[in-house]
Amino acid sequence: MSENPFRSGFVSIIGRPNVGKSTLLNRMLGDKIAITSDKPQTTRNRVHGICNRHDAQVIFIDTPGIHQARSSLNRYMVETALTSLNGVDLVLFLVEADSSSVGRETPILDILKETEVPVILVLNKIDRTEKEKLLELIASFAPLYPFREIIPVSALQGDGVERLIDLVCRYLPEGPRYFPEDILTDQPERFIVAEIIREKVFRMTRDEVPYSVAVTIESFKERDDGRLISIAAVINVERDSQKGIIIGKRGDMLKKIGMQARKDIEQLLGSRVFLELFVRVTRDWSESKKMLKEFGYE
Repeated sequence: MSENPFRSGFVSIIGRPNVGKSTLLNRMLGDKIAITSDKPQTTRNRVHGICNRHDAQVIFIDTPGIHQARSSLNRYMVETALTSLNGVDLVLFLVEADSSSVGRETPILDILKETEVPVILVLNKIDRTEKEKLLELIASFAPLYPFREIIPVSALQGDGVERLIDLVCRYLPEGPRYFPEDILTDQPERFIVAEIIREKVFRMTRDEVPYSVAVTIESFKERDDGRLISIAAVINVERDSQKGIIIGKRGDMLKKIGMQARKDIEQLLGSRVFLELFVRVTRDWSESKKMLKEFGYE
C-alpha cells in the first residue's frame, strides 16, 4: 500500500430546507452547479457535484430539504433526499448555527439513527453567530448523536470549507476516480440550464409563484461554428394568474428573467446564447404523476 493512497467516494449533503446545502456545494466545488435562493425548497432534484483533488475525488450529492411534505411534488423531494442516504460513504448533516436549531433537527436525527453511514455535523452560517453561542451549540448537539466530527463553516463566506473538504477526504475509502478530472457534475447541460432559469424565477417572484414553476427545455441547438447556442425553454405554471405575474407588464418580468438567466448560462457554456422563454399553463402539474414524470420529477 502506498503512503498516500488515492481516496474516492460519495457524500450526501442533507438538512432542512434553506440551511445552505446548495451554497455549500457550490463553495466546495469552486463553481456554481446548484441553484440557490433565499426561499426554502429551491432544490428539487438530487445534484451530483464532483470535487477533484490530486489525492481524492469526492462526489457530493446535494439534496432537497427534508420537510413535512403535503403535495406530490414535495413528497418526491423528501423521498429524493432520504434515498440519498443509501449507498454513500459519508453524510454531511447541515444545520444552521443558531440556538433554536437543536430542537428543529430531531426528525432528521431520528432518520440518521436508522443508518450506519458515518455522519459529520456541519454548523453553517457561523458568520451570523457569536463564538460563545457557537460553543454552546456544539455542546448541545454532541450528546444527541455519535457524530464523527462537528465542523463550523460559513458556506457564504468560505470560512472552514477547506478544512471540511480535508476531513471528508480522510473518511473516504481508497478507490478510483469515478469521473474525469475536468468535469464538475454528471448532470446534462440541459438540466443545469433549466435549473438556472428556475432559479431566476425563484429570486424574482414571490408568494406561491416560484413553487408552481417547472422549466422544460424545448430546443438546444449549437451553431456549426460553435459561437452561438440557441435555447428555447418553457416556464410551466399551474394557473393563469401565475402566468401573468411571470410575464409582467408589457413582458417586463419575463425579459428580466431571461436577461439574468442568459448571463449565467453563457458563463456555464462558455459561449454566446440566444435564449427564448415561453410561459405555459399546465394546470395542477405538481399533483399529476404524469406531469411530474414529464418534468423530470420521477
